[in-house]
Parts: sequence; structure tokens; C-alpha cells
Amino acid sequence: MGNTADTVIPAPASQTAGDGAFDLGRATAIAATADAAPVGEYLASLLRTATGLYLPVGRDGNVVLTIEPGHPEGGYDLAVAPDGIRLAANDAAGLFLGVQTLRQLLPPSSADSPASLVPPEIAATTISDHPRFAYRGAMLDVARHFFGVDEVKRYIDDIALLKLNVLHLHLTDDQGWRLEIEGWPRLTQHGGSTQVGGAGGGFYTQDDFREIVAYATSRFITIVPEIDLPGHTNAALSSYPELTCDGHAPKLYEGIEVGFSSLCIDNAHTYEFVADVLGQVAALTPGPWIHIGGDEALSTPDADYLRFIERASGIAAATGKTVIGWHEMGRSPDLPAGTVGEYWSFTTPEGDAAEVSRRFVDRGGRLILAPADVAYLDMKYDESSALGLVWAKGPTSIEDAYGWDPAEVIPGVGDAQLLGVEAPLWTETIVTMTDIESMAFPRIAAIAELAWSPRRTRDFTEFASRLAAFGAHLAALGIAFHRAPGVPWR
Repeated sequence: MGNTADTVIPAPASQTAGDGAFDLGRATAIAATADAAPVGEYLASLLRTATGLYLPVGRDGNVVLTIEPGHPEGGYDLAVAPDGIRLAANDAAGLFLGVQTLRQLLPPSSADSPASLVPPEIAATTISDHPRFAYRGAMLDVARHFFGVDEVKRYIDDIALLKLNVLHLHLTDDQGWRLEIEGWPRLTQHGGSTQVGGAGGGFYTQDDFREIVAYATSRFITIVPEIDLPGHTNAALSSYPELTCDGHAPKLYEGIEVGFSSLCIDNAHTYEFVADVLGQVAALTPGPWIHIGGDEALSTPDADYLRFIERASGIAAATGKTVIGWHEMGRSPDLPAGTVGEYWSFTTPEGDAAEVSRRFVDRGGRLILAPADVAYLDMKYDESSALGLVWAKGPTSIEDAYGWDPAEVIPGVGDAQLLGVEAPLWTETIVTMTDIESMAFPRIAAIAELAWSPRRTRDFTEFASRLAAFGAHLAALGIAFHRAPGVPWR
């Protein structure tokens, strides 16, 4: 017998157990209309790997995928009965999300490993599901350590398991510039040549980036590109000294300190650079958002910072995208209408973080919540963790990652004012794909549930039981994860 609906992560909005089970055997076929066919083929490829069965996709079958109106935005209905499976949603994206639930209802050894001689069963159940927030994000820092196209694609597949639908790529920082910009070749030739620790480096050509975007689109995930300005820019300044105020190129930087670099605010070349870069990035990215950073500009005088943010955010908005910036940008009184703030302070806000974050809402925008003390995946799990940092109020356990609510962080900011939630993974200490996955999992599962599942009283013991079942799927897929204490891992 397969798993039951009460093992699924993120927890569905509504679920009812049924009687019996559906046998996934040689008689199984997938029926999908033309608009549902790509998701049907995706499901078939997963099940073929799991079972070794052909599982044709056509007009007739006992696993039926249907696009029909009437479902909540982003939601789906899934019914498993002894005589078949029916998955319905408003659109292909909703069907894809329903498939991620269906994967978890299969036994891990069958769903995610080579074919079994025994056809798997899926326990009968009825699920009606939809997301709490429209924006359910992960962020990957490819600037401090570079990760190639195939590694980013793998992470896209990893986060798709959890119904996350946004991948925010932090493409530039003091340690490296990772995206080719036409007319500015030294950004990648020089600025992309190193990383933290000095070993290697790398960058994406524009075709590489298009490949990443296309792959994400095939998984119904939106890429949000970030060009961090005016601080975190040493790689750019070292590549083009005309962007500095004194005309001297600083050395490439391989450490992990922040706040020491700044574009020259009164330099005409600065705004030619900003317009060129943001224009090309926007053209490469079909999603609705562009992220311009704005954080930790500690070496930029306050008045200069405000003038720069006003001008740079206007340039970004002129590309047709909705601008996102870290919450410090809320200090600017002149942001484009609808600008989105990303809050990265703590679950108990410090300084003016809550005040400046609310300003985004007051001006018609919304907020993304990514509190560093619970959502930053690069924090150590505990004091003995080999990887990670501890600056965000010490190690972050899986209990910490699960034990907060996005609507309880900033006074006066509830679900209606929130665009969503994000789990950033900064890479000062992260070098390999195994590092990425073991730091992300299982904490990213906790953040995904906060982003997807209805707001309710959260019981960590109940979540830990479901997490153990999810861990079996991760193990079968070969995804590295940390066997955090407090979870009855299988």
C-alpha cells in the first residue's frame, strides 16, 4: 500500500481518506486533453521510471488529467479510487502541482527508484488543495560560489517537489558577476573569474540563462533575477573602474564581508551601466519581476543611497517589470508604484526594519517574507554543523524553520499584504550540489508548508511524521538532506 494523504508536504487544504487503493499496473494509461498533455507526459515519465511500465498518454485512460474552470487560483482536485485517478485544475500549472502530491502518495521505492517487480498501489483518497500565497520562493546565491546550468536545473526539480513556484537567482555580488551583459564583457571575463576562496568562478552566457529560464518554465517556476545595487558591487567595480568615483579598480574580492562597495552615485556612467544591465536582464526574463537588491549599502551615504534607489528603481520599472528590493529600499520615498519589498530581518524585527517594510504596503506594493533567523537555509542546523554561518541569531533548527507564521512578523502586515514567502540560500560556505541540498532539506520543506498550507495551529510532531515520509522520497531520489533530530527518519 502506498502513502496516504496525511503524509503529504506541504499539507493539503482538505483531504479525506477513502477505501481501497488504485493498482498502478499494465492496464494503466494516462488520459489528457491537448492543453494538459505536457503535464501528462511529465507524469508518464515519472511513473515509467518508477514502474518500468510504458503508460501511454492519449485520449483514454484510467489516470485522467483535466483542465476545467472553477478551482481556486493555483489549486487542484485529486481523487484516487480503486478504479482510477482523476486530477483536475484551472490550468496546466495547477495540474503540475497536483502531480507533486500524487508522487508523494506512491511508495518511495516505486515512485522514485528503478522499476519494481510488484506494481505499486496508491491509497484511495480525495484532496482539494490550493496555495495560501501566490509567491512561494527559493533563492540561490550563485555569486559567492558559482553553480552551473545543470546544477541550477537540479535545484529547480528539487524545489518543484514542494510546490514552490519561484526561483530567485542572486546573480551579482562582491565576489562575482555571473551573467553575460552585451557591451560589458569584462563583467564576466574579469568579474566572474573568481568566487569565495578564489577557486574557479564562472558565469552564464545569455544562452545559458535562457536555458535555465526555459527549464524553469517547463516546471511552472518563475525565475526572478537579482542584480544587487548600489552595494555588493565590487566585481563590477573591479571590471569597470569608470563606475567608481576615483577611477581606480579595486582588486577582486574572495572573502565574505559585506557593506564595503558602492557604485559612484553622481557618475553618469553608473546610470548607463544600470540601464544597460537591467534592460538586458529584463529582456532575458519573461517573468513579471526584477530584483535590484538595495541591501547593506553601508558605504553609500544615506542621501546618495536614496537618490540612487529612486533613479535605479525607475530604470527597472521602465523595463515593464515589477520591481523587487530588499526591505532597506523602503527608506526611499520615491519608489515606483507597486514595488515589492523583501523582508530579511528577524521574526522579532529590529531597528526600523518593520517600519520601512510597511512603507511598501502603504504605497500599494506587497511584501515577501524571508526572515533570516528562520528562513535562511545557509544558517547552521546546530553548533556542530560543518557548513553554514550563525550570524542570524545562532543555528536554525528544523523546529525553528517550522515554528513561525508569515502573518505574525510585521505588525499590521497580514496575508492580504503579503505576496508570499521565500527561503534564501546564501553560499559563503556552500561549494557543491550536495552542500546545497543538505542545507536546504529538510528546512525548505517547512518554509514550503508555511507558504502553501492554510494558516492553522502548527504541530511539529505531526509535521515531523510527514517529514519522515518525505525524507524517504528524497533518499530514493538521491537528494542529500540533513537527518535533523526530532524527526523519526526511516
